[in-house]
Amino acid sequence: MSVAGRNARGEPAEGGVAAASAAGTQTLLRGLKVRECVAAGPHDAQGLAERLGTPRSTTRRILSSLAAARHLHHLPHRGYLPGRMPIHLGQRALEQRPLVAMAQPHCEALSRRTGDTIHLGIAEGAEVVSLLKISGTRGLEMPSRVGQRMPLATTGIGKALMLGMPEPRWRELHAAALALNARSPDRPPALPWEAYAERMRACRARGVVFDLEENEVGIRCAGAPVHDWGGQVVAAISVASAAPFMPEERLEAVAPLVRATAEAVARELGWPG
Repeated sequence: MSVAGRNARGEPAEGGVAAASAAGTQTLLRGLKVRECVAAGPHDAQGLAERLGTPRSTTRRILSSLAAARHLHHLPHRGYLPGRMPIHLGQRALEQRPLVAMAQPHCEALSRRTGDTIHLGIAEGAEVVSLLKISGTRGLEMPSRVGQRMPLATTGIGKALMLGMPEPRWRELHAAALALNARSPDRPPALPWEAYAERMRACRARGVVFDLEENEVGIRCAGAPVHDWGGQVVAAISVASAAPFMPEERLEAVAPLVRATAEAVARELGWPG
C-alpha cells in the first residue's frame, strides 16, 4: 500500500513532486517580493502581509527565514531593513560587470548614430582618464587615446564629471586649468571664474556640458555624467568632432543623445533615475 503522495517504493509520486516544486517556487517568489518591499522602506510583518496579501503567519515565516540568511535585518519597533547579504551580492555584481564592458555597446550605438568619436572617462585628481574611445565614421581621427589624461575643467568629458562635485571643487579645478595654461601658452584661454561658474551651473541644470574648443582648438564636444546606483557621478561620456562638423546648433542636437546614452549606462550600474 502506498502512502498518499508516494509510490510503492516510498518515493514522492510524480504529482507530489510537481506540487512540491510549485509550492517551492511560490515561496521563492514571495520571498523576493518581500525583499523588494523592504528595500522600498522599513516595514513590519503586519504591513508586509497586508501589502502582499499573504497570511500573517506565512509572512512571518518568510521574514524569519530571510533574516536568518542575512537578507533582512530586524529592528525592534521599526520593522525590517535590507540585510548584509543583498549589499554584498550587489557589490559583487558590480565588481563582475566592469564599467567599460557595460558602456561599450551603448557608446558604439551612439557613435553609429552620430558618426562622431565617443569617449568614456573617469576622474583622477584634477584630470580625466580616458577608458574607452570609439572612433567616428567621418574620416577624422581624433588625437585622443585610451589612457590619456586631460584637464577636468576644460574638457567636455571632464566638465561632465564635475557636475557631481561641489562648487568649491569647481573653483579648485578651474585654478588648476589656469595654471596649466600659464605653463602651456599654446592652450586655448580659459574663461574667467565667474563666467565659467555661471556656465557650469546652467550645464548642471541641463545634465549636459559643452566644450567649445576650450581644451583643443578645432575640437568641440558634448558630454554627460554617468551615475551609479547611489546617484554618485562615477564616469562621463562625450561626443566629439571637429568644429566644422559640430556647430553650436548640432551640439544642441546631439546633447539629448549623449545624455540618454549616459543614463542608459547609469541604469546598467543600478541608477534608479
